[in-house]
Amino acid sequence: MKQKTGIGSQKRARFNRLCKEVRHFVSANPGCSAQAIVANLNHDQRMRNHGLTPRKVGFFITRHLTASLTWWQDHRAGRRVYGLIGDERSKNTPE
Repeated sequence: MKQKTGIGSQKRARFNRLCKEVRHFVSANPGCSAQAIVANLNHDQRMRNHGLTPRKVGFFITRHLTASLTWWQDHRAGRRVYGLIGDERSKNTPE
């Protein structure tokens, strides 16, 4: 039997697509919550097999996307909302 020589190319492709889709959604919708991101990914982007939950997306953003995304606390709703770093629109969203 031939030995597998791949180094996780499908895993890396899924990771890169998830990064790209999250950045794209947050840039289009500054001040969105993890729940809104998951809803977009599951229903609109057809990423149903990834097992995404708002908690997983929140951990994913803080672990892998801190160079391009930031979060702040929405005290009315009691949750984190996300926006691009340095984006003026995200600073002016009502909390």
